[in-house]
Amino acid sequence: MDSKGFSKKPHDNDEFEAIIRANMAEETQKILKIGLPKGSLSEPTLDLFEKAGYNIHGASRSYRPSIDDPEIQLRLIRAQEIGRYVDHGFLDCGITGMDWIAENGADVHVVCDLKYSKVTSNPTRWVLVVPNDSDVQSVQDLEGKTIAAEAVGIVERYLEENGVKAEVEFSWGATEVKVPELVDAIVDITETGSSLRANNLRIVDVLMESYPQFVAKKESWDDPWKREKIERLGVLLQGALNARDMVGLKFNLPESQLDKALDCLPSLRKPTVSQLTQEGWLALEIVTHERNARDLIPQLKEMGAEGIIEYPLNKVID
Repeated sequence: MDSKGFSKKPHDNDEFEAIIRANMAEETQKILKIGLPKGSLSEPTLDLFEKAGYNIHGASRSYRPSIDDPEIQLRLIRAQEIGRYVDHGFLDCGITGMDWIAENGADVHVVCDLKYSKVTSNPTRWVLVVPNDSDVQSVQDLEGKTIAAEAVGIVERYLEENGVKAEVEFSWGATEVKVPELVDAIVDITETGSSLRANNLRIVDVLMESYPQFVAKKESWDDPWKREKIERLGVLLQGALNARDMVGLKFNLPESQLDKALDCLPSLRKPTVSQLTQEGWLALEIVTHERNARDLIPQLKEMGAEGIIEYPLNKVID
């Protein structure tokens, strides 16, 4: 019996204390909540995290995939919303396009630019588009006309900057099919322009170019632990991007050919040169663009190089 006359089992106190400890641990555990884009940017973003050294599982089945870092929680969210959720504090940080940050007017800290996209390494572009046979040659020709776009805010600011008054209606998607039957022009996002050309559309003007950005909530950036975690992640992500299209080359070279080799070796820095135990031979190692390797390797072979090894890189940290 306790002091109030209630009976209890001997282990009740232990269970109660365990619950309290668990709750306290959950409250005090340091967690960084990161938003990753769901959609066309999802696969290249997950690949980038893998090269940065993180293993993510369940991204194809869940909006809350697991990651092999107990201090990180991931959320897969549409890129259009990530900036707003970071600004409002639902997320500590996230990756989204600078276009959507501008569209939402999100007040966030930009940790770093991440120059990649869904198809190439080129930026995505928001472009003003009309049919090939349209009379519209410039934005001024759209005075009093109707434009469809998903990024309404970006378009409205563009029109205001150019002194043009036109109606801008929100498009839920399939924007390309709306001209000319439903609207006079559209503003759409493109990377290569191939889809626009296939639909007999032409670009009148480019409103903005956009790359993904790694952004943080300002309060999270001011928190010492979160800031350090975010900064370290930024370094790794940028290192993974820097390694894109880069390779390492290792080879043995007759010492007499060193000067000739140095003249033709493009690299981030001067190559690493080591003396081999076999007299008259050197070991060299460089980091260079993959496209250079196809020309370099035959040249090195002609100089007498042996044991040439080309290997991929996950990260290059400046």
